[in-house]
Amino acid sequence: MPAALRSRLGPAALLLGAVAAGLAVRFLPGVPPLLAKVAGVALWSVAAYACVLLARPRARVLSASLIALGLSFGIELAQLTPYPAALSARHLLLRLLLGTTFSAWDLPAYAAGVLGAALLHHALLRPAEP
Repeated sequence: MPAALRSRLGPAALLLGAVAAGLAVRFLPGVPPLLAKVAGVALWSVAAYACVLLARPRARVLSASLIALGLSFGIELAQLTPYPAALSARHLLLRLLLGTTFSAWDLPAYAAGVLGAALLHHALLRPAEP
């Protein structure tokens, strides 16, 4: 297997896992709405972190964290304008990707998701203990 493909398998698995978990928590019955909201937002930023690693597999943890957090915060802050809501009205996938309304409570959830992804990334980079 080519090294370029092998280096992207982990981030691809993380992306798929984050998207699946985010959709499950969002759409499964019985999940309290607040939990679904916070978990979905945090998992969105985990997916953003995975996308950073897909694009740059050798990115350092700090760099990937800052890019993913900047992307997450940027999309949230863009919701202060009418454009994400207008695009989100066109399709469910755009609504899940861009959101519709700004919530300051989402910012700490994004940070928690990026922190979790960064800790996982750091743990996987550490050499195995003998």
